[in-house]
Amino acid sequence: MAQETVRLAEYAAALRYQDLPSEVVRRAKDCIIDTVAAIICGAALPWSRIVINYARRTGPGGQSNILGVGGTAVQAPSAALANGALAHAFELDSLTRPGAGAHPGATVLPPALAVAQERGADGRALIAAWVAGNEVMIRVGRATGHTNEARGFHAPGTTGPFGGAVAAAHVLQLDRAAMTNALGIAGSLCGGLLEFARGDGGMVKRLHLGRASEAGVLAASLAAEGFAGPRTVLEGEFGFLKVFCTKWDEAELTRGLGEEFVASTTVLKRYPCHASAHAAVKAVRDLQAEHAFGGEEIEAITITGNERMLERHNILEPADAMLAQYSIPFCVALALYREARDPQSFGETALVDPQIRALCRRVRLVPLSGRQHGGTESAVTIALADGRRFERRAENGMLESGELEDKFLRLTHRALGEHEAAALYGRLQQLEDEQSLAWLI
Repeated sequence: MAQETVRLAEYAAALRYQDLPSEVVRRAKDCIIDTVAAIICGAALPWSRIVINYARRTGPGGQSNILGVGGTAVQAPSAALANGALAHAFELDSLTRPGAGAHPGATVLPPALAVAQERGADGRALIAAWVAGNEVMIRVGRATGHTNEARGFHAPGTTGPFGGAVAAAHVLQLDRAAMTNALGIAGSLCGGLLEFARGDGGMVKRLHLGRASEAGVLAASLAAEGFAGPRTVLEGEFGFLKVFCTKWDEAELTRGLGEEFVASTTVLKRYPCHASAHAAVKAVRDLQAEHAFGGEEIEAITITGNERMLERHNILEPADAMLAQYSIPFCVALALYREARDPQSFGETALVDPQIRALCRRVRLVPLSGRQHGGTESAVTIALADGRRFERRAENGMLESGELEDKFLRLTHRALGEHEAAALYGRLQQLEDEQSLAWLI
C-alpha cells in the first residue's frame, strides 16, 4: 500500500484543470478573488508595511508582484511572504468549514501566484494549482484534528507550507517524485506559535501565513532542482502528525482522495474578525435590524459557544487590535455600534470607544452543550433595560452567495478607486481566460 505522503503527491501532480468540475472552479475563483481583496486591503496596515519593506529589500529584481502597492515586483519567495502576510493582515481571509486549521487563500494563492508570475503561467494554471494545494492542505489539517493548536502551534503556520508547496510545485509542473520531495521539504519548514493569543505581540500572527507561503515557494523550488525530503514526512515516526499533534488520524490524509474535492469546503468571511465570532455577530446584527434597539439600551448579552471559543476568545479587555478581532465579546459589542463588515470599523478608535468597551463587559459566553471543537454556531440572548428579551441562533455568519462583489469593492475601493476596483473584480471573474498574470499588481 502506498504511503500517504506519496499518494497525496501523486494525486496533486496528476491533477489538471480539465479534471475540475465547474463548481470547484467557481469556488477556486471566488477564493482567489476574495484573497486578492484581502491582500489589497491589508497592504495599507502598519505591520504590513514592515513586511513589504523587508520583501523589497531582500527580493529585488524579480517578476512576482506584491499586490496593492503599485507595481512592486520582487523575487517569488519575497512576493509570497508579503502577499501571505497581507492576506491575513486583518482577519479577512478564507477558511474551511468544517474547520481544519487551514486558510485556503492566504497560504495557497500567494506561492502559486508568485511562481505563476515568475514563469509566465496562465489563469487556468493558477486555478488548478490552488485546487491541488488545497486538496492536500485541507486533508492534512483534518488529520491533525486541530490538536497541533492544543500543543501551542498556530495551525495555518503548520499546515500552510504543505499547501503552498503543492501549489507552487503544480505551477512548476513537477512530477510525482519531485512533488513528494516538495512535501518532504515543506514538513521541515512548518512553524508558528500561539503565544500571541496570550495578549502580547499580535503582529506575528499575520506573519505565520506569510512564512507558510514563502516556505511553499522554497520547498517547490528546491524540489524542482532535485533537492530531496522524506517520503513519509506526514505519517512517519518523526513526521508532521506525530511531532506537531497530540492526536491524529492518518486515514484523513487520503480519505475521499480522487472522489471528492475537499477544496469545496472553503468559506469566505463576512466580517474582519476571528471566525469564532461570526455567528454571534450576525445574530446580534439581525436582532438589531429587526427590533431597532441601540447598544446603549442593552443590559446584558449571553452567547453560547464551544469550549475553544470560551477558552481563547472570551476576551473582555483586549489590549490591541489583534486581540480585539480575536475577542467575541468585543466584536459583538462593536457590531451593535458600527458597520461590522467594514475593516475601518475595527480601527484604533474602536479600542478606546467607551460605548464599545462598556458593552463588551456586559457580554457573557456560556458553554453550548453537546458541541465539538469544529462547530461555530452561537445562540444569542439580548436583554434590554426595559425588560424586553430577544433571542437568535446563527450557524456561522460567513459570506453567502451574491455577497462577494460587495465585499471585494468594500475592501479595495479606498486603494484603487471605485472604477478600478469594479474593473479588477470583473477581470478576475474571467480568470480562466487570462493567458498571463503579469497584469495582477
